[in-house]
Amino acid sequence: MKSLPLRTSVIGSYPFPGWLEHAREHLDAFGSADIAEMQDDAVVTAIHDQVTAGLDVITDGEQTRFDFNLSFYGYLEGIDLESESPRKFGPPAHDQRGKHEITAEIRAPRGLGAVEEFERLKRLAPEGVALKMSVPGPYTMSGRLLPNAQYPDRWAITEALLPFIRKELELLRDAGCEEICVDEPSMSCYAYKGDTQRFVDIFNRTVEPIAGKVRVCTHLCFGNFKGHAVGYRQIAPMFPDFLDFHADEMHVEMANREFAEIELIAQIAERMDVAVGIVDVKSYFIESPELIADRVRLCMEHAPADRLVFAPDCGLSQTARWAARQKLNHMVAGTRMVRGEL
Repeated sequence: MKSLPLRTSVIGSYPFPGWLEHAREHLDAFGSADIAEMQDDAVVTAIHDQVTAGLDVITDGEQTRFDFNLSFYGYLEGIDLESESPRKFGPPAHDQRGKHEITAEIRAPRGLGAVEEFERLKRLAPEGVALKMSVPGPYTMSGRLLPNAQYPDRWAITEALLPFIRKELELLRDAGCEEICVDEPSMSCYAYKGDTQRFVDIFNRTVEPIAGKVRVCTHLCFGNFKGHAVGYRQIAPMFPDFLDFHADEMHVEMANREFAEIELIAQIAERMDVAVGIVDVKSYFIESPELIADRVRLCMEHAPADRLVFAPDCGLSQTARWAARQKLNHMVAGTRMVRGEL
C-alpha cells in the first residue's frame, strides 16, 4: 500500500531481453522445463532493472505475456485466434494487429494466468518492495474480438468478458496481491466519442470484488503499439465522469503530450492519487534527472506531494531495454531530488 509522497511506479510491461525475443520465435526447440526456467530468468531480469533503478513499486515486467493483453486471449475458449497479421508491409501501426473470431460461447475455465504470474513475482522479488500486477479491463480486451450473432457488438463482448476479469482480480486479491492495475486504455482512447458513464459502470463492476480491499489503479493512455498512438490525445473528455472510477490511483499520459492539460490532474487528485506519465516511452530522448525534477515540481503546482505518483507514460515493452533502464534510473533519481526538498 502507499506510504511515500512522490511515489515511483511502472505501468506493467518491460522490454524483453534480446535472448527472450529470439527464444519465443523458436519455442519448439525448448522443453517445458527449459521454458519454465526461461520465464523465471526473464522475470529476474525485469526485477533486477527495476530494483536497481530504485522504484518504490515493481511488476514482473509482463515477461511471460506476448503483450500487455494479447496473451490473455490464449486462455479463452470459444474463439479462433488470428494467426496472421492483416497488414504486413508499410509503417507499423495498430491495424497490423488482427482480430479474433468468436466461434462459440466465450469461456475461461482456466482463469487468465495472472495469478500464476503474481506467484512467480512474489517468489522471485526481494523483500521490502511493493509488488503490482496489471490486468487488462474487459472493454479493452473486447476490442480484438469480432462480434457475431451471439455477441452482436463490443458492449456484448465486454459483458461476456467482465466476469472472467472480476474473478481473476478476486483470485489475485486472495493470493495476497495488494496493488492491482486494471488497464483500460480503450476507454481513454474513445472517451471523446463514447458513453463515458457506461465506461464508468463497466469499470466499477469489474473492480467491485477488490475495491477497498487492495490498492486499485487504472492506466489511461492513447495507445503505444510500435511507439504509435491510436486515440484522440485529450484527457478532458474523460472528465468529470471518469472521476467516479472506484480506484485509488489514476494514471494519465503526460510526457508524450508535452504536459498538455497538466492542470487537470488537480481534479483527479481531489478524488484519488494521480499517477503522472513523466517519461516518454515513445521517444529515445533520455530525460535527465534534473529535467525529471523540474517536471515533478510542475506537477506539485497542481497536486499535493502525497497524492502524486510518477511512472512512464505507458508500459515499456515497446521501448528498447537500454533506453528503458536509463529512463527509469533518471525518473527515480529526479523524483528523489524533489522528495529530498520536502
